[in-house]
Amino acid sequence: MSTRDTILFDLDGTLLELRTEPFIQQYLVELGKYIGDRFDAKKLLGIIWDATKAMIMNLDPGKTNEQVFMDYFLEKSGLNKEEIWPIFEGFYRDVFPTLSHLTFPSPLGKKLVEAAKAQGYRVAVATNPVFPRDAIHSRLAWLELTPADFDLVTVYEESHFTKPNPAYFQEVCDRLGVSPSQCIMVGNHMQEDMVASKLGMKTFLVTNYMENRGEPVYPVDQQGTIEELYEAITSRSGVFAP
Repeated sequence: MSTRDTILFDLDGTLLELRTEPFIQQYLVELGKYIGDRFDAKKLLGIIWDATKAMIMNLDPGKTNEQVFMDYFLEKSGLNKEEIWPIFEGFYRDVFPTLSHLTFPSPLGKKLVEAAKAQGYRVAVATNPVFPRDAIHSRLAWLELTPADFDLVTVYEESHFTKPNPAYFQEVCDRLGVSPSQCIMVGNHMQEDMVASKLGMKTFLVTNYMENRGEPVYPVDQQGTIEELYEAITSRSGVFAP
């Protein structure tokens, strides 16, 4: 039996307290405003949504999520990368970092990571890699964290799968050089995070901003509030017991 020495933290609704649906809706509104009348914003937002679904459905390990998104988006929009991508990049660089008011960053997010590291755990951000690196790094910054605080942060430029595909979690393990049996997945989503149990990971379901689509239901080894999670890590109890 290998030691569980690695914690995978989900980001949205776990380390970063937010409600996913309203956040995504408002983020798309802001992106639409930024595109403005340079292109048909409503049409492009629809294609972005569908391109995101294409990433989630992708099973080709030879393509990154970014490649899947880009191929789908450029084909359906009929645009050239040179004319539209600089607009996306500008949005993620200049506007996305200002959207922290749509979230409720608490000091506990950073404290959880610090506590886990103090207990000797390796830590990774296992956020669904459907966003570019800049957007994910911005969300970490709202918690006063940086990629350097972690052994791995999953982003769409480097990932080949998304949640809830178990292959996403296997890829995280492969990149960290650990087996799933060494990992504890901490997240707030029954379907997207607790599916990690299928690979043999232990799971902790965070209930503050819990999401559950009803099915499938996966085994949960422990659940509790973000405060109870902090207590469990610092006291090495429950799934964190040595």
